[in-house]
Amino acid sequence: MTAGTDWKETIPEGEAEQFEKFATILAGLQKARGGKMRALHAKQHAGLRAELEVLADLPEHLRVGPFKETKKYDAYVRFSNGASVKAGDDKPDVRAVAIKILGVPGKKLIPGMEDETTQDFLMLNTPALAFRTVDEFVFFAQASTSQALLPFRLFMKMGFGMFGFLKRLLASAKKVDSLATQKYFTVAPIRFGAHAARLSLAPKQSDAGRNGETLRDDLLARMKKGPLEWELRAQLFVNDDVTPIEDTSREWPEKVSAPIPLAKVVLRDQEPVDELVESLSFDPWHALVELRPLGAAMRARSPAYRESTKTRGAAKEPR
Repeated sequence: MTAGTDWKETIPEGEAEQFEKFATILAGLQKARGGKMRALHAKQHAGLRAELEVLADLPEHLRVGPFKETKKYDAYVRFSNGASVKAGDDKPDVRAVAIKILGVPGKKLIPGMEDETTQDFLMLNTPALAFRTVDEFVFFAQASTSQALLPFRLFMKMGFGMFGFLKRLLASAKKVDSLATQKYFTVAPIRFGAHAARLSLAPKQSDAGRNGETLRDDLLARMKKGPLEWELRAQLFVNDDVTPIEDTSREWPEKVSAPIPLAKVVLRDQEPVDELVESLSFDPWHALVELRPLGAAMRARSPAYRESTKTRGAAKEPR
């Protein structure tokens, strides 16, 4: 199918006020755990330096932001679990990678940070979320504070619909042997110049098994053997029926919108910079105007990430 530029967001009345309330709820959960840990993605596996190399000869409509020209950028990456607690590596969970690209010129979105030179992309190792709405996600975050009461709370909220929700949740929360062999997705779309897109990272390495006891051990051991590489790709919006802007519970099928290579992300053997990376904030709204986050899930993240960053006293953006 042909990519379209007639994408649009659907923003209901009162949404901004509702999302501010949700941000306050999530900040409260964060403060209840001491305030210094992130509200989500609490467990960092590794904070690393990376390179992002933009590919040559990109089509003109993809020459947006840092992808305007063939160029190498320095970056930081943070590998983490999705949960709000630091659980063991063999527990099923969503795994995540956050990328902060350095030295990106152009006006940014967050008020007061318009002249920063960073661009963030946040991704999960699942192409779609279990949650159909932001309300559903926030309810689950609150209900999960008691594992014993969670099934009862879910049933009271969703009725028998909870079984469909749990099926989607179990499909996205998996055990993995290696973070290096995972494919990662933005799940929600971003503006991409005149287009809208979901991004993904496809690994070049595919060998199975874990090197060492932990996911961190495996990642560092693999880097010692040679560089780790992912291809950064874009799927472009076609139409709202098959590539919805607002619904992050639906995957954008690759047979409908084929991923287009944009750049490669490379990790080389190094001493991790865990403390530095843990101090940073990774936020999809740390973004150029032409790469603005889209959809309800992204709009909800704006106040939520702002509150989380403030609560834990995150470091200033690096230069």
